[in-house]
Amino acid sequence: MFFLELSFKGGCREVGRSGLLVNGEILLDYGIKAGEIPEYPKNGMEPKAVLVSHGHLDHCGAVPNLMYLNPEVFMTPPTADFTALLGRDTLKLAETTLSGVSPFDSDDLQKLNHRTQRKDYGETFKTHGYNVCFYNAGHIPGASGIHIESESGESLFYTGDLSLQETRLVPGAEEFPEADTLVLESTYFGEDHVPRKETEERFIESIHETLDIGGTALIPAFAIGRTQEILMLLDAYGIRAYVDGMGRDVYKILKKYPEYLRNPDLLDRAFERATQVKNHLRESVLGEPAVIVTTAGMLNGGPVLYYLSRLYNDPGSKILLTGYQVEGTNGRLALEHRMIETRGDILSLKPAIEQYDFSAHCGDRELKQLVKDFCDKGTERVFVMHGEKTEAFAEWISEEIGVEAYAPANGGSFIF
Repeated sequence: MFFLELSFKGGCREVGRSGLLVNGEILLDYGIKAGEIPEYPKNGMEPKAVLVSHGHLDHCGAVPNLMYLNPEVFMTPPTADFTALLGRDTLKLAETTLSGVSPFDSDDLQKLNHRTQRKDYGETFKTHGYNVCFYNAGHIPGASGIHIESESGESLFYTGDLSLQETRLVPGAEEFPEADTLVLESTYFGEDHVPRKETEERFIESIHETLDIGGTALIPAFAIGRTQEILMLLDAYGIRAYVDGMGRDVYKILKKYPEYLRNPDLLDRAFERATQVKNHLRESVLGEPAVIVTTAGMLNGGPVLYYLSRLYNDPGSKILLTGYQVEGTNGRLALEHRMIETRGDILSLKPAIEQYDFSAHCGDRELKQLVKDFCDKGTERVFVMHGEKTEAFAEWISEEIGVEAYAPANGGSFIF
């Protein structure tokens, strides 16, 4: 058998539902693409092992669906806890939708928990004839780049989602090992990030402006990573905030893993000073000017829809988006058309809508430099996924660096 047969099951020429099968045996990520109708990776495989890069829905959300195959499953400890949390939330959301359909059930979640082996960064382990090691990829706590090496010495590195820059919550990615083949994300190819400090200052200024005129600053944020970072930022500037949604549960998980955080004491302080909102108290929060940090970050479900249903007609309030808005989500709809869809209704939004680049991904310059560094160390081929401009990036790699580069489509396979 060739060492390298790559079958791309999802996350190609798009952001969401990542899934890459190596040699028909080792599956890297298995996620869900958020949207009114969730999308899943393509079927037709029976992996013996599943390696999960990190605990975001688009990378881990569908893993419980594979438990009937009894694969070995490996993740870092925080990723394992996040995957379980997101799994429970998926089941809960399925109960409240019209379809009532979930890709797995509670027994699958229990089986996943039983089968998951937790591995820390730098801990080499074996699975079905391959040596595997997780490397800190920045991005969120527990996020990993995955290095796989065959018994004959050929190697592959899968970045998952990565960030070289530290944030208030996590340090940046560590130095990665050499690899014959590189598979990397490309979310922000063609776009460089504004320096973090500038983004933070504009964000804080906008919040003060909103409060000064008596409005509410509604901050939709991803539960895992972004909610915690935003609360740390607000606390650093002396702004007291309300926090609602799954981000509170994520904080409880993070308290167990201080070694995966940049400054756990500042995270603790931020949550101690924030006011946690219980369901029945949401109405009272809106009785005066307030800052509310809540899920979901792309406006697809979660408490944010309650707040929007109360604030959508208020031009004095503001919606401050803090992350990437995937095509097909309410967040993208709000940005492009100033409206959202909820329970069959369409709400036209009168609050100001602003987007801030609190990205936990590499920007254009960093992505290009990362590829150069890998290729300087001997990488022979590069696959670009997890982005909407993958073909342009692959073309740039081929022309500027001179190595084989591919932008596979979902369902595509390559043998080397």
